[in-house]
Amino acid sequence: MVHDDQSAIPLQEQQKELLRSQQQNHQTEVPSVIEIMSTMPTEEMTWRYFQDQKRIVDFVLAFNSQTVTDTDQIAYAKRMLFQQNLEQEGLQIETESCQRIHFVKIHVPEQVLSQYCEFLKTKMPMKKLANQDKIIIRDFSIQSMLDWLFCWSLRNSNRIHQDIFKSSEYRLLYEYSRNKPYLFDDHDPNFFTPSVRIAVVNFILKRTSFSDNQKKKKYIGIQRLIEDKVYLDAYPLHDGCTDVKSRCQRTLLLQKWASIKKCVKPQPLDHIKEYFGVNIAMYFAWLDFYTHMLIPAAIAGLICFFYGLFTYGNNWMSREICRDDSTIMCPQCAENCDYWYLNSTCTISKFAHIFDNDMTIFFSVFMSIWATIYLEMWKRYSSKIQHRWGITEYSSKLEPPRPQYLARLADVKKSSTFNVVTGTHEPSPPFWTKKFPSFVFSYSVIFLCMLLTIAAVFGIIVYRMSLMTSRNIYGVQGSPLEKLITFPAVTATINLAFSTFISWLYKHVAVYMTNIEYRRTQTEYNESLNLKIYLFEFVNYYSSIFYIALLKGKYPGYPGKYSQLLGLRQEKCSPGGCLMELCIQLAIIMIGKQAIAAVKENIIPFLVQKFKEFRSVLCIRVQDDEQLISYNQWAKDFNLINWNDRTLFKEYLKMVIQYGFITIFVVAFPLGPLFALLNNVLETRLDARKFLLYYKRAVPQRARDLGIWYNIMHVVGKLAVITSACIIAFSSNFIPRMMYKLTVSSTGTHEGFINHTLAYFNVADFEDNVAPLTSKYSNVTICRYSGYRNPPDHEQPYELTTMYWQILAVRVAFVVIYQNLVGFMQIVLAWAIPDVPEWLQDQIKHERYLTNEHIIEQEKLKMLNIASAASNSEKS
Repeated sequence: MVHDDQSAIPLQEQQKELLRSQQQNHQTEVPSVIEIMSTMPTEEMTWRYFQDQKRIVDFVLAFNSQTVTDTDQIAYAKRMLFQQNLEQEGLQIETESCQRIHFVKIHVPEQVLSQYCEFLKTKMPMKKLANQDKIIIRDFSIQSMLDWLFCWSLRNSNRIHQDIFKSSEYRLLYEYSRNKPYLFDDHDPNFFTPSVRIAVVNFILKRTSFSDNQKKKKYIGIQRLIEDKVYLDAYPLHDGCTDVKSRCQRTLLLQKWASIKKCVKPQPLDHIKEYFGVNIAMYFAWLDFYTHMLIPAAIAGLICFFYGLFTYGNNWMSREICRDDSTIMCPQCAENCDYWYLNSTCTISKFAHIFDNDMTIFFSVFMSIWATIYLEMWKRYSSKIQHRWGITEYSSKLEPPRPQYLARLADVKKSSTFNVVTGTHEPSPPFWTKKFPSFVFSYSVIFLCMLLTIAAVFGIIVYRMSLMTSRNIYGVQGSPLEKLITFPAVTATINLAFSTFISWLYKHVAVYMTNIEYRRTQTEYNESLNLKIYLFEFVNYYSSIFYIALLKGKYPGYPGKYSQLLGLRQEKCSPGGCLMELCIQLAIIMIGKQAIAAVKENIIPFLVQKFKEFRSVLCIRVQDDEQLISYNQWAKDFNLINWNDRTLFKEYLKMVIQYGFITIFVVAFPLGPLFALLNNVLETRLDARKFLLYYKRAVPQRARDLGIWYNIMHVVGKLAVITSACIIAFSSNFIPRMMYKLTVSSTGTHEGFINHTLAYFNVADFEDNVAPLTSKYSNVTICRYSGYRNPPDHEQPYELTTMYWQILAVRVAFVVIYQNLVGFMQIVLAWAIPDVPEWLQDQIKHERYLTNEHIIEQEKLKMLNIASAASNSEKS
């Protein structure tokens, strides 16, 4: 074995030996990699094996030790103790130190694999049973799940390369046990797959001590050693290099899966699971399913959009506005703004009709039903994946405690809790003195950050209101179209830039707050952090949109007495309504966020990885003195970007934020599902390419489903119903139009509706410093403004009319009826679509029956063999 045998030497002796070796290294130059490679036979220049050419490298630790300082001596001692403890766990180690970056190669023997697979309760494939052929195996692809949504030609075009990604034989899965050798073919060299090997080594690395006192829980785990810079990195290896023509799994996935040209092909989910693990494969399975489900939503949105587009120039509201050349409107700001004609908003009213038309309410109902069907069909589809991958009964309570959790328990008075899954008592901190205060403090800080974000959005609103008084925005300069479109676009861009920056800053706070909580397992920790960040992102990205959708222009006052905030006049909607501005805001934030994310998650990793390669090739000295020539897999993978738990979280967060855009506010932006569909078609392949090319190989982890993300989408779906009802009722002209047509119009049409919604104002009633200083209109005595108020000659001038209160009552009634009606339809759909197909339930029962019968039969044979052996021994 090619590692130092000094691991058993006491700490003081190790430090002295380190000094002697460092002095020798300064006198004798280490041979270069080129010289070593030139003297090695071709067959020994392997990429992923130990020097014996037999043992494969399952994991690699990298460190750099070039100087002789007290810190390096301590790091050296910690490394030696840590590697010694790894060997005591049964791992095999070999050190390569021919470059400035030293690599510790780790191999896990089969006996260690079997031991830990049993401890971790890993489900492994069983031997083929006698009656297994009677089980009918059905396809679990998305195409088979959504036959009723897609035409046969689309399904036929989505055939996967069966000659490359061959479907593996279906095998029953059972919890691994060394006491049941008749169930498993564990003598097969391929029985323990690379993903299982990596997961076992990672589990050992996270829980191995680097102290001679095993009871010191603070000195545990490879993560702590990396944080202390004892090691530079710890990572599993990719199974091949993409620079050479190889047929390794990585190259096949890169060519046949992670390619934009293959975006219409189905994903090889089983092969993704074997390479990356269940958690990443589950993400790609969900993203693929979500993308397919966006197809009917995008089609419905296009129908709604084209309906408004085809009736663009002929709708009655635009005709009335465009033909009216006599109605003078009141100024839109104080002093610096002049009167203006209603027909100056002709163009904007036509644009508004595209998104606010008779199809809007039907599209809103469709999307609410779509959200329910999507979630229910995902549960149904994922149940087949869970069964196929053996995670149906997986629970996070089966996970061992996090090393960081155990380290914190070392300093507190522990109590005991009963784990109902494992049936054991586990140490835990006191609830009222430790867990509860940390929980309250953590979420109090998070709530404060959310309030600060709302305050920042409020600042942007004040900024918008202050610009209303600017001559440059609402004065004589610029056309009305520029005022009504350019201004919202600029403020939306400012909001996007600010929300992106504050989101980056908040994530550090969320991580720190989650660290102070007592989260037992990594799954609990991840879900707590995911919830915190999502709550913040929800406020960060949606608060300004909620303001435009539900608050803006609802209480503007009237020209003689405008409502003010901090001395500034509140904003109001144009005669065409607020939906146009809401649409602009949604389009810029949604599309802009997707564009920024695409740059951050694809261009930046590419540049970072290429820079590290460029630095290594030229042997440029950096702060850590890292110089590296990639002549094997562990050296080449060292230059890749580190994978961590937050990497996959970013992908989920981005998609769930997108889901909120296309459900909560889809009424104002019917093209949202289409843009989401186009983005996700590319997102799937770009994510795959990014994970394969620019990131180190991820450590496989088990995950039963989407975790907290499903619950978040479920709540968003319920919120979307209420929001859609409020947008239709309060932000569009749907309710006033219907009220006018049914109760006011003598012809039963919408003719005269615009004039009906405009109140009269006597310019003599302007307050001081409000009337225009200069005006190009002469002899203006009466101007009009949007609102249901009494005329100036009424006995109660400018008071709200009876019509206003009637419309308000109908709006509230509409929200209640809409929410309950659509909510009832959602409940019926959720009840009508079973979470697990009936045939799958029958198959699971049949498989359990076959397995139990086989175990009983084998145990009987085992007992007979034991009795026979005992009888023979007695006779002898």
